[in-house]
Amino acid sequence: MLKVGDKAPAFNIPDQNGKVRTLSDFSDKWLLLYFYPKDFTSGCTTEACTFRDNYNVLEKVAHIVGVSADSVATHKKFEKKHGLQFSLLADTDRAMTKEYGANGFLFPKRVSFLIDKKGVIRKIYKSVQPAEHADQVLRDINSLGI
Repeated sequence: MLKVGDKAPAFNIPDQNGKVRTLSDFSDKWLLLYFYPKDFTSGCTTEACTFRDNYNVLEKVAHIVGVSADSVATHKKFEKKHGLQFSLLADTDRAMTKEYGANGFLFPKRVSFLIDKKGVIRKIYKSVQPAEHADQVLRDINSLGI
């Protein structure tokens, strides 16, 4: 299991637009990498929409990137339906999910990683409440002085 202070594992995976994204694509800011079970489910929709609603504040200091096993096409529909302004990575083979320790029995666990510009994990959120997660991240960004 990854821990605070570890280097974030590299990835090479398509987003909702089919563009292959890597960890280094996001190195100009901090990165909130959040794993979630499935597009269009209630908790996942709530979580994504709270990030959308706080996007203008969060994006000043951190990229927001969601990851699930859904396809590029499903992610695109999810993005459009909910007006999401951030990347959703299609980890269809669940290799990235497994490498980050977010794999669950049927679906990925709801876990997030706050990663600094150097690719070091600075915070891990293991018990995520979808409706409160964006506020929790904002508090931590402020406390870390990012």
